[in-house]
Amino acid sequence: MLLVSIAVCIVIAALLWAAVRRARPEDRSLKIGEIPPQRGNDGIRWIRIGLIVSALPLAVAFVWTMLTLAAVAGPPANPGLILDVTGRQWWWQIEYAASKPADVFDTANEIHIPVGVPVLVRLHGADVIHSFWVPQLSGKTDAIPGQTNLSWIQADRPGRYLGQCSEFCGYQHAHMQFEVVAETREDFDRWISTQRRAAGAPATPGETRGLALVEYRCGLCHRVRGTLAGAISAPDLTHLMSRRTLAAGTLINNPGNLEGWIQNPQNIKPGTLMPDQYLSSQQLNDALAYLETLK
Repeated sequence: MLLVSIAVCIVIAALLWAAVRRARPEDRSLKIGEIPPQRGNDGIRWIRIGLIVSALPLAVAFVWTMLTLAAVAGPPANPGLILDVTGRQWWWQIEYAASKPADVFDTANEIHIPVGVPVLVRLHGADVIHSFWVPQLSGKTDAIPGQTNLSWIQADRPGRYLGQCSEFCGYQHAHMQFEVVAETREDFDRWISTQRRAAGAPATPGETRGLALVEYRCGLCHRVRGTLAGAISAPDLTHLMSRRTLAAGTLINNPGNLEGWIQNPQNIKPGTLMPDQYLSSQQLNDALAYLETLK
């Protein structure tokens, strides 16, 4: 499109320059306000030529654009990976589909994909309308309650690509980010294998107490596969520490931020559905000891 536009500008500029060069010399015999005699219809002819010169490349560009949009707008016919992505207030649930039910797993706010593979994204809305958008990989597609919309992404080189909800969805709409991590096939297969595993058993008394606390308190909303925590209304915590961020991109995932998020999420992300926990120092240390093992 850039080359076509440059070519059109060059041709029009050349024609304009030619017209200026061949302009008739000023007739000094004319009186003020007198119209000079007209010679033929050269002006109309050149206007017609200019219209044709402009219309032909514009018509080609229009057809070319429509064909290109039709080719890239639809989901891939043979995707290498299928994801079910659900927008929630205010985080993203990502389910990795698989032929075996035992291989299906959930994660939150971080999408891993292999480089060079077309990925079909089936979008769902859990509460209000959200919109899935990864500017460097895809256009915007709404996630609407009661309806499944299709989108797709593909990364041609490894890296992290920022995604964002682009449909106003409530108080913490701005803090509803996610990341797409594109990696080599070997790294992706290694990540998938790790994510499919259940959480490991606690190794210390503090971790054991932390597990009991997580099952009793966190398990009312969260799931940790391999434990009694089995709720699905909040992010799956089975491999919590493998993610780069917390609270849908609000915080970097490190022990200090995790401690603050557990104890007082309303101070960090007001309006979030996670309530303040008000744990004692011992309870908080035990919970952190266990959660930091979820890698």
